[in-house]
Amino acid sequence: MSVPAARMLLVTHGTDGDVLPFIRLGGALRELGHEVTLLTHSPFRERAAAAGLEFVPIDTPDGYERYSADTALLPGGLGTLDWQEFYRRNDLFGQLALEYRALAERVRPGRTVLVGRHTSALSVLLARESLGVPAAWVAVAPIQPLAAGVARHLYQHTLAGGIDEVRGRFGLPPVTDWPAWFSSADLRIGLWPEWFDRAGPATGDGSLLAGFPLPDDRDEPLPPAAAALLDGPLRPVLVTGGTGRMVHPDFYRAALAGCRLAGRPVLLVVPHEELIPRPLPPEVAWFPRLPFRAAMPKVAAVLHHGGIGTLTRALAAGTPQVILAHGADRPDNAARLAGEGLSRWLPDFRWGPAEVAGALRAALEDGRRPALTGSAEAADGLAAAAGHLSALIGRTPERVAGPPSARLAALHGARRRALAARLRERLAERGAP
Repeated sequence: MSVPAARMLLVTHGTDGDVLPFIRLGGALRELGHEVTLLTHSPFRERAAAAGLEFVPIDTPDGYERYSADTALLPGGLGTLDWQEFYRRNDLFGQLALEYRALAERVRPGRTVLVGRHTSALSVLLARESLGVPAAWVAVAPIQPLAAGVARHLYQHTLAGGIDEVRGRFGLPPVTDWPAWFSSADLRIGLWPEWFDRAGPATGDGSLLAGFPLPDDRDEPLPPAAAALLDGPLRPVLVTGGTGRMVHPDFYRAALAGCRLAGRPVLLVVPHEELIPRPLPPEVAWFPRLPFRAAMPKVAAVLHHGGIGTLTRALAAGTPQVILAHGADRPDNAARLAGEGLSRWLPDFRWGPAEVAGALRAALEDGRRPALTGSAEAADGLAAAAGHLSALIGRTPERVAGPPSARLAALHGARRRALAARLRERLAERGAP
């Protein structure tokens, strides 16, 4: 069934695992005939343009680099990090205001849908509230809806002052009912399948589950040096901690020590050179990036941090997985996969060389698995998500939570004027003065 064309405004934050699914989702929305704008970090401009999306950078390349470096503190510092200082140091309140302005400039009443990364895209909720536009939150991993209460508590009790300051710039009152406002998206979509949801604590937030998206669908050749290693007498293990810096400081050292004890050569993929343990042993070949679509089916196994993008790519290739999981969504992802017999995983207190080598040997003995999610299924999942988002076109969001005076004050100027005109018409019909 065809859907009317609309303007889809997408907002996401993070690294490849958070942004590339939104780029592919934008592509699926374009296939339905929608105009799509993506608001995210500067380094993703080229990828967004290749997908045919209008691109709005929410930072500068240098700003994103500083933010990325700052997030290295997050896995072990959640309880002690000064969050207000972190937000102000990285101008994240300014970024919230920038996102809101960009959204407001592009809204077409009745023909716009807002789509934000679950938990972080507060600008989508703000624009929904003030402009009367339907909004969806899209989660890329189950921990996002599972930890929504923790995130909301942080916003409400630590960051509310900065958020309310931004709201005030656009004529909005302070948030008076945080649980209601934080859950005010009209639709929630999870980008994972039902079996993955059942494999751990159920998300249970009313999300529609669309299936895994593959994080990188580009068909690129392998560098000659990597191709030569993959064609060698002993296939290497791919070791990666993802594209960000938010990784346990011992991750790469533990991974390489385990591979060495297991007698396996390594393809080490780390975009940030300062994270690499030095000196590297001769059996380790370092690459800042590799096309995982080409490499993953050829490696003996992948030893990684548990990021949803890497996990999904390995599942797509049927590649044995060992996960050294720490922080964010990673232990939950790893436990779900291990519970289904699809990976081996170790928490950080078990990262000794012998245990890592043992897990790797066990994964290699398990052998390759049938691919659980190929590109066709991933495309279907994104198509399903795009269909759910299209169903929001023309929907009028439910009223903003809070007392009537706050809800009235929160309305965008045009909506207030329209409401006042309707009230005058009704009063005139009743003969009121």
